[in-house]
Amino acid sequence: MAKTSPGAFVRQVRQEASKVTWPSRKETMVASMMVFIMVGISAVFFFAVDQVLALGVRYILGLGG
Repeated sequence: MAKTSPGAFVRQVRQEASKVTWPSRKETMVASMMVFIMVGISAVFFFAVDQVLALGVRYILGLGG
């Protein structure tokens, strides 16, 4: 693998960065909202699973009423 000078490296990085297509503000907002919605759904799901498993453990160990 050939070594590159720091100047050539910076030029290559700038050249590659110019090829990046950044999302628009609307696309970023929609993607962020989808992430928050999925996090909320996941939190509710794992909370419910945790409660069911805790109930099962309490029943098995005879700690629950």
